[in-house]
Amino acid sequence: MAGVVRMATSDLRFPTSRELDGSDAMNPDPDYSAAYVTLGTAAGEEGHGFVFTIGRGNDVVCAALEALRPHVLALDMDAALADMGSVWRRLVHDSQLRWLGPEKGVMHMAIGAVVNALWDLAARRAGQPLWRLLAGMSPEALVDLVDFRYLTDALTREEALDLLRRAEPGRAAREEDLLRVGYPAYTTSPGWLGYDDAKLQRLCRQAAADGFRLVKLKVGADLEDDVRRLRLAREALGPDVAVAVDANQRWDVREAIGWVTALGDDLAWVEEPTSPDDVLGHAAIAAAVAPVPVATGEQCANRVMFKQLLQARGLSVLQLDATRVAGVNENLAVLLLAAKFGVPVCPHAGGVGLCEAVQHLAMFDYVAVSGTLEGRMIEYVDHLHEHFVTPVEVVAGRYRAPVAPGAGTEMLAASRSRYAYPHGPVWSGQTPVDVTA
Repeated sequence: MAGVVRMATSDLRFPTSRELDGSDAMNPDPDYSAAYVTLGTAAGEEGHGFVFTIGRGNDVVCAALEALRPHVLALDMDAALADMGSVWRRLVHDSQLRWLGPEKGVMHMAIGAVVNALWDLAARRAGQPLWRLLAGMSPEALVDLVDFRYLTDALTREEALDLLRRAEPGRAAREEDLLRVGYPAYTTSPGWLGYDDAKLQRLCRQAAADGFRLVKLKVGADLEDDVRRLRLAREALGPDVAVAVDANQRWDVREAIGWVTALGDDLAWVEEPTSPDDVLGHAAIAAAVAPVPVATGEQCANRVMFKQLLQARGLSVLQLDATRVAGVNENLAVLLLAAKFGVPVCPHAGGVGLCEAVQHLAMFDYVAVSGTLEGRMIEYVDHLHEHFVTPVEVVAGRYRAPVAPGAGTEMLAASRSRYAYPHGPVWSGQTPVDVTA
């Protein structure tokens, strides 16, 4: 047996709050962080996964990862990688741990980190990038990864199989297209709420010059200021670049409707206008602010919430996250739901490592699930990529398809050592702080 013989967890934090990178109306002082897990086998193989947080939450997620250690060390790696659907169910359905959700929150996110680490290992073992490994699987093998419990009123196994089989004939052509021209991106880098006007406009001009066709601004602290910043951004971007806004859950339902109406109906979308758990609130906002689309999903707890948002027409742009739900398997369920309802997926990224991780899901979706790029793009934020073994490559406003084996989730050993909290040199004061070094 080739079981897991090593599981290591790390608390990694980057002091991004010092430059207000990542700041928004609800999160004024984020320190981009990763609760990081490494799985190793006796054969020397490794898989890497993480949960993205913004600082102190790492304490809790690292403890949740440790609670999973008995399950992880009991795995036989060959058997686990041959039946990742069963592994997912075994982790998620531990009744005593599931009680803490169920199937949402910190425990669910920690399971996602372990699941993603296993997929990283699987892709390395196969010698393929994760998106390509998934896109090469049969429809039958893909649906075996999904837990359809709670979904069958909206999506059955048979419907999912039909979706995947209909996309099968064009896989090779779409893969070739992806490798040739990449996947569209949009950027949030100019739009952080803590940036002054000069920095906002300078970064907007740079984004347009770099080929991005959509820029997202954070809003929600002050309406008059949002109107002004939106005007400055449009002046700097010119007529060929769209603008989306992101409230990061700041508003009540009525407040959201009034605020978005004041910002105008030419927005690419309004993101997270209210509580991510408020399905009916999202539906009311979406109906009232049309034709402005509502986007949400980065903090959607699980596949059931996504199902309800789609059923209620509470979103028009679905923004899944690589580390919020329980890993690749559950995100596959979300992609299938989006395809069933005909809603475009524009994944949430940024943070630390989210761009590296989520690109694989979006590219797999294009090749093997939705079969289209219409209305789709991946968020890009130019932060902290230099800390990863295989950082994303964005050229002329498009993600280049990764070709290195794995899920893109491995962080450089030197960065893991330097930014370990609280004893790494960045936090213990042994070296000057530089989040780009």
